[in-house]
Amino acid sequence: MILFDEYVTRTVLPVEYYCLIILVPLCLMVQIRHLKWLAPFSLIANILLIATFVICMYYIFGDEINFTDKRISGDLSRFPAFLSTVIFAMEGIGVVMPVENTMKKPQHFLGCPSVLVVAMSTIMLLYSILGLFGYFRYGDVLRGSITLNLPIDDWPAVCAKIFIALSIFFTYPLHFFVVLDIFTRYAEPHIKKEYRNFAQILARTSCVWICGGIGIALPMLEQIINIVGALFYSILGLIIPGVIETVFRWEDLGRWNWIFWKNLLIVLFGVCSLVSGCTVSVMDIISILNKKTI
Repeated sequence: MILFDEYVTRTVLPVEYYCLIILVPLCLMVQIRHLKWLAPFSLIANILLIATFVICMYYIFGDEINFTDKRISGDLSRFPAFLSTVIFAMEGIGVVMPVENTMKKPQHFLGCPSVLVVAMSTIMLLYSILGLFGYFRYGDVLRGSITLNLPIDDWPAVCAKIFIALSIFFTYPLHFFVVLDIFTRYAEPHIKKEYRNFAQILARTSCVWICGGIGIALPMLEQIINIVGALFYSILGLIIPGVIETVFRWEDLGRWNWIFWKNLLIVLFGVCSLVSGCTVSVMDIISILNKKTI
C-alpha cells in the first residue's frame, strides 16, 4: 500500500480500497486445489522470505547499534499479546498432516532429525535473530512487521517490502487447503456431480471474501495477528491435540501416566493463552477504535 502510494499513484487510497483490489488475484490463487501444485509457490515464497531476512539484517547491522535506551524486559501486561504473536508465527497445524501424507517417504517427517525438526529449528533460529536484533535496532518503535520500519526511499528496502508481500500472497492458498479439503469430503456427496466444480469455486471465493471483509472491518495487522494466534491457534495447536492424544492413548498413558500429565500442562497452557491473549487483543482493538472516534 505504501509503495503503491509512493511510486504508482499520487492519490492516497484508504487501506480498505487496497483490500478490495487484492481480493481479485486472491480469488484466482485459491482455485488451486492440489497441494503438489502449491509447492512451487511455497518454494518461491521461502526464497523471497530468505531474501527479505538478508535485507533486514543489512539494515539492522548497517550502523552501530545503541543499547543504552533498550529495556531488558517489557511490560508484563503485554506478555499475553507477545505469546499470541509467537503462537501465530510458529503454528502450522493446518498443513502438517497434509504435507506428511503427500510425502514420498512420510516416515522422514517425524523423528530426530526429521523434516519437521529441521524446518522448525531453522524457523525458530531466524525468528529469534530477527526479533532480538530488530529490537536492538529500532527499540519500542518496532512495528508489527519489521519491513514497515525499513526506509521507503532505498531500493533494498523497497525490494524487501515487495518480497514479503509476494511471499504472503503465494502462501495464502495453503491456509485454505485443509478447510476446503474437509468441505469437499463432506459436501460433495450431497451435491450433484455437474454442480460440484461450481460449488468448489463458490466456497473458495466466499472464504476469501470473508477474510477480506474482516481485513476491511479491522485493518490492524498487529492486533489481528494476536487475536488469531490466541483464539484459533491456541485451540488448534495446543488444546485439541492434547485432548485427542489423551483420549486416543487412554489405555496406555505411559509410566506414571506421564502422557496425561504432559497433555494436561499443554491444555492448561493453551487455555491460559486463549483467555489472556484474546482479552488483551480485544482491549487493544477497542482502544484503537476509540482513539479514531475521538
